[in-house]
Amino acid sequence: MQTVHEVMTTDVEYCTPVDNVYEAAVKMRDFNVGAIPIVDHGQLIGMITDRDLVVRGIAAKRPGSTPVTEVMSDKLITIAPDASVQEAAKKMAEHQIRRLPVVEHGRLVGIVSLGDLAVNRDSDESAGHALTEISNPDF
Repeated sequence: MQTVHEVMTTDVEYCTPVDNVYEAAVKMRDFNVGAIPIVDHGQLIGMITDRDLVVRGIAAKRPGSTPVTEVMSDKLITIAPDASVQEAAKKMAEHQIRRLPVVEHGRLVGIVSLGDLAVNRDSDESAGHALTEISNPDF
């Protein structure tokens, strides 16, 4: 059984509570990512996505100087590094999310994405199922 630790990305760019939405957007652009974790003294406290920037930032007419903590999501679904890749895919499908922060003792240690699962031969079936569930949610 392959674990999340074996497929996750460990070199994760993040913002802190003192950063603003403009800085988060620049990091997303520079690192070609759609989500940035918000970390305070090593502890994961939230995530800000490109969608958060649009919906809670721009559409709400907030300036670029708005703190990331005012637009981030703080109700996070996370996974432990020793969880199986199948469990990660199941969580992604169940919660309709494409990336999971990997947390150990409250500390961010990585991120696992559908892409990480899809390129892995042991988890490609699970990733395909998760993507199907995310793309076609039952309403």
